[in-house]
Amino acid sequence: MITTDFIPGSPAWLDLGVPDTDAAAGFYGPVFGWEFQSLGPEAGGYGFFRLDGRTVAAAGPLTEQGARPAWMLYFRTEDADASAQAVENEGGTVRAAPTGVDGAGRMAQFTDPQGGEFAVWQPGENRGLEAVDQPGTLVWSELYTTDAAAAKGFYRAVFGWETDDMPLPGGSEGGAGGDTYTLVGPPGGSSDDPAQDRMHGGIMQLPPENLAVNGFRPYWHPVFGSADCDGTVASVPANGGSVQMGPEDAPGVGRLAVCLDPFGADFVVLTPVMPT
Repeated sequence: MITTDFIPGSPAWLDLGVPDTDAAAGFYGPVFGWEFQSLGPEAGGYGFFRLDGRTVAAAGPLTEQGARPAWMLYFRTEDADASAQAVENEGGTVRAAPTGVDGAGRMAQFTDPQGGEFAVWQPGENRGLEAVDQPGTLVWSELYTTDAAAAKGFYRAVFGWETDDMPLPGGSEGGAGGDTYTLVGPPGGSSDDPAQDRMHGGIMQLPPENLAVNGFRPYWHPVFGSADCDGTVASVPANGGSVQMGPEDAPGVGRLAVCLDPFGADFVVLTPVMPT
């Protein structure tokens, strides 16, 4: 689960890059109940999405030439410069070098060796998201990649993540690639360790043809919680988005759907299985 104590390597922030933040607010407001608070012209159109007065995400204009509208996940780091060095040491690319953000913290953006884009957040005055793991907030992070084994090795080296492979329905025990789903979490997380409860994301291997939404390259996407997956998903096309898959039941996980906002940024809606 994702929490707001933000131990190193855990998701701490996410923002949406789009051509029109006002239009994005007009979509995500009805879908998740978010309100958009712009930081003004001096912030270049960047602003926060809030739910019940707490920051749950952010949005701003696209800043990279040719970038597609998409969500960017930021993982907590104690040292953005050290993270950048680790990324390069492991064959990744630094797309945006570590830089300070007006005392709020330091950030950097990277690309893993397979092409998946992600970022880090070194907190200053802003520790990170103010609400997670509840309806209308980030509840999971997920990487679709063309090489799960390579991705596991890379992120383990950069963040110290532990991984736990789980067979997918119809897959084989101990299978690889498309037969398994890899849970990722902080050091100490394994199937026989209490830190298993701190697993905060997953890695799934898919063939390139299944990654068309990102130009057939690997990508991270957020999973947002919902008390009523079907109701939330019904509001997606009603507000200009589209539904790519579902809603459908995933055994042991919950009811979920894969959606696109009006700009083509992908996200997942999940009503998780309640613990018994």
